[in-house]
Amino acid sequence: MLCLILGGGGFIGSHVVDALLERGHSVRVFDRRNINRRNIAHALSSIELIEGDFLNEDNLRNAVKNVDIVVHLIGTTLPKSSNEDMTYDVETNVVGTIKLLGLAMQEGIRKVVYASSGGTIYGPPQALPVPETHPTEPISSYGLTKLATEKYLQLHHHLYGLDYTVLRISNPYGERQDPGSGQGAVTTFLCRALSNQPITIWGDGSVARDYLYVADLKHAFMRVIENDCASHIYNIGSGNASSLNEILEIIKSVTGRNLDVTYTDGRKIDVSVNCLDNARAKRELGWSPSVSLEDGIALTWTKLLEG
Repeated sequence: MLCLILGGGGFIGSHVVDALLERGHSVRVFDRRNINRRNIAHALSSIELIEGDFLNEDNLRNAVKNVDIVVHLIGTTLPKSSNEDMTYDVETNVVGTIKLLGLAMQEGIRKVVYASSGGTIYGPPQALPVPETHPTEPISSYGLTKLATEKYLQLHHHLYGLDYTVLRISNPYGERQDPGSGQGAVTTFLCRALSNQPITIWGDGSVARDYLYVADLKHAFMRVIENDCASHIYNIGSGNASSLNEILEIIKSVTGRNLDVTYTDGRKIDVSVNCLDNARAKRELGWSPSVSLEDGIALTWTKLLEG
């Protein structure tokens, strides 16, 4: 297959690129102009790289030409920044994706795989772990635009028969994640430990999340890219919640370093706890995470030490 990875130069995208190449697929990456190519430098001779503007229809039309599968990983905001300019969040994420879906229909794309957010789309949990059938009540614009995008995918399937799969991903971490991106507590804390810089925690450290090592995540993508799926939406997470304080203790154990930690006021965009029920993915995709949190943090630390 010819697979288009929107945002393929990023943290998750570059791992999906690797997995596709390993499986013998043709890969086209679309990303913004002048991206840092470090994550895909090793693969540049094996892929087609197109740089452009996600909101430019001509750029997108060129990207989707003759493609079988589109993996949509592009996002322009973060949970915190999304609330600062909600109009921008909607215009750049939801409107941009609607244009993409129109082009996908014109080009006869077989399937769109979308990376949604299992950490923000549900809102405060009514049950743990959170199943796909849980009410969706996001408390950030970021979560709302992810949900809206899911609904537009569903609408295009209903009206035009466009196949799609949504992965509601927990909190991924691992090598190639940018500690300066504003996402990824595990990687950010490890980089701080490496450079002996202080770590700032919003709240008292009790906020708990479902952390997933990136190698497990890329395998989930491959399951839905290469196979027909019984459902359109899957939670992709470990099924366990770990607090920020627990993460800090694991990092201390793995690195052997003392950490300078400062606690500040909590954030309104953060639910107190989130972990995802991954039973549907196990049952229908034959997927389950294989890397423990302790092992994943150790692997990430080793990669950081290697530079």
